[in-house]
Amino acid sequence: MAIAELQVYEVEEADVSGGVCIVRVIGGVARPGQVYAAGGMRLRLTSIEAWGGPREQVDPPHAARVHLTGPMVALLADGQVLTCVPPAGHALADLEAWLADDPPLCEEPHPEPLRALAVNGMHDEDLPEAVRLRWGRVALAAIGRVEYPDALARAAGLASVRGYMIRQFGPGRGGDPAELCRELLALLGLTPEQARAQARDWRVLPRGGAWRLRRIKGLLPWMTLVRPHLAADDPLRADVDAWLAVGPALP
Repeated sequence: MAIAELQVYEVEEADVSGGVCIVRVIGGVARPGQVYAAGGMRLRLTSIEAWGGPREQVDPPHAARVHLTGPMVALLADGQVLTCVPPAGHALADLEAWLADDPPLCEEPHPEPLRALAVNGMHDEDLPEAVRLRWGRVALAAIGRVEYPDALARAAGLASVRGYMIRQFGPGRGGDPAELCRELLALLGLTPEQARAQARDWRVLPRGGAWRLRRIKGLLPWMTLVRPHLAADDPLRADVDAWLAVGPALP
């Protein structure tokens, strides 16, 4: 996921504590709690208003009215681009230590922007592989702190990172493909045959039934990604293949 970027249209009001700006989101997703760089200073985005009310996020190319804290708000210029940065400029090692043991940090990062930042680092091909792997592990730790609606949604978030790391860096360094497949299969709660049968009449399923099938379908691409890394004699191959065959029938 791209790092969030805001382009300033207008500073509506500002004082030494912060202010209100009209911005357009030109990259990533803007969320309350993110920290943006303005020169050598940091601005925290505390709330977003768009489409007539408060919003938890805004994506490109939409405009929004944002509340920012920090004395630099008064000095922002029309057209200036603000880029989301690690809160307080924390280094990778600082974030790793904080996620592992919770040592105190100034301006502790919120899980969602930290996850986005770490995923971006994991995908950055200009970084050494060892650093990209470290960012992947930070992404997994950040996802563990995000509030998801259910176990399948959390599993999809984790699998997107774990699957990428296995494909990009190989089993071992990138993770264990068999372990990932076993964990995902254990969460599905249905057999492939049951899922296929439910998918035939998914519009009349009890409340939440169709949603579960969609959640399951969202997990299958990550099993597809790591399946080539399963051992040739691993029985998991057959289990994964059975589910992948059902995938196109799911809503």
